Amino acid sequence: MEGEQRQGLNPQKLKSLEEWLQKTSITLTQVNGQRKYGGPPRGWQGPAPGPGCEVFISQIPRDVFEDRLIPLFQSVGTLYEFRLMMNFSGQNRGFAYAKYGDPVTASTAVMTLHQYRLPEGIRLTVRRSTEKRQLRLGDLPSNVNQGELLMVLRLLSEGVEDVMLKLAGPKGREVVALVNYSSHYSASMAKKVLVQAFRKQYGMPVTVRWMSVTSKSKHVEQTRPEDGPITPPGLKPLLKPSLPLLHPQPSRGPATQPKDDVMPQAPILPDAESQLKWFCELNRLGIPQYEACYHHTGPDGFLYFTYKVLIPGLPLPLQGFVQILPGTSACAMKGEVYQAAAEQVIKTICKVSGLAV
Repeated sequence: MEGEQRQGLNPQKLKSLEEWLQKTSITLTQVNGQRKYGGPPRGWQGPAPGPGCEVFISQIPRDVFEDRLIPLFQSVGTLYEFRLMMNFSGQNRGFAYAKYGDPVTASTAVMTLHQYRLPEGIRLTVRRSTEKRQLRLGDLPSNVNQGELLMVLRLLSEGVEDVMLKLAGPKGREVVALVNYSSHYSASMAKKVLVQAFRKQYGMPVTVRWMSVTSKSKHVEQTRPEDGPITPPGLKPLLKPSLPLLHPQPSRGPATQPKDDVMPQAPILPDAESQLKWFCELNRLGIPQYEACYHHTGPDGFLYFTYKVLIPGLPLPLQGFVQILPGTSACAMKGEVYQAAAEQVIKTICKVSGLAV
């Protein structure tokens, strides 16, 4: 921890972490930008957890560590593994993963600890992890052999189960490999090292991306792994702003007349504040009104604000905490706070409606 102290972290919090580690005899292992507990922990009995057992935790203050997070998430059930993402400075990166022994305990953690308020005033965001286990390797040579590639991948990374070659690209000439791993952790570690490993060992500049299975397409690249659709029950759906605006076709007779209950398409909206305004207008909830107040500056340099968003059609205002980096002007920072608040409000509406975002 001496190197971390030189980075200006709170010495008392580092001391608390050290004392907790000594008292509990817990071992934390630093591996490629994350610090891991368990996987499995001492005394674990039974097989490794399957899909649906992991939760994703965000909005963690940068100087909050395992001595506070692990006991909190152990209060729900026994942890198989806890991974806190770390910077070289010794600060955490604001998010972590907790894995339980079964999906029911993971669901309980989401219901119990989502929006849990820490003493710092920050509320944690807790939701199901997508647990992606498949990587897409691109820019491979056209003569690559599937069996040889499998052996190479198993030498360069752990947890490789199988690999499949396929043709991709606009003309079907690019050879790509879809690599399946035994766990999200193994795939995540592989994603960090494969590009450099292929370049160093074989002089081959491959690309590595996440893949995910969906109902519409067997293999779809994911650019924002923890995001999902927003469609609260009882309310008209808030469509993603990236979807193209569909224009109605000219009528050609009774069979092509649009139905009265056809849902209007979402306009192309540039930001979360505009999305929330459109959503509220569509559902006749009124125009959202924002209030924000500076709360404190964290040791990581982030500015923390409290916010309150009043939506006339809802019985109570929605409020919480957001964090932003210092901006060039008070007006610019105010805009960032409102955008961050709008994002949280959209997710809160969906959470209350019973859907995960």
